[in-house]
Amino acid sequence: MTAKELLTAYAAGERDFKGADLGGVDLYGADLSAADLNGADLSGANLRGANLFGANLRGANLSGANLSMANFIRADLHRADLRSADLSDANFNHANLNHANLNGADLYHANLNGADLIGAKFNGTKF
Repeated sequence: MTAKELLTAYAAGERDFKGADLGGVDLYGADLSAADLNGADLSGANLRGANLFGANLRGANLSGANLSMANFIRADLHRADLRSADLSDANFNHANLNHANLNGADLYHANLNGADLIGAKFNGTKF
């Protein structure tokens, strides 16, 4: 699926993108609030400044993605792969990051207030 296809479907009211292959797509500043991206591949994608408020990203692959300044308030990232992702200045207020893999990620200035971090991995993570 291309970024244009995703955004067109989202604008038409579609929210179910479970398992979508979006590796490397450019979704800079996109509004994907409440999108269901459960198990989606977003590895290496550019989601800088994207709005993912309340999105379902359970088990999604976001490794190596640019997620800086993205809004993940109340998003579900349970078991998401965020290895080596740029999460600087991202907002994870009240997000579910249970058992998420944040090894090697950049969390510089990220907001983790109220986030659920039980079982999350932080080896080599930059704060």
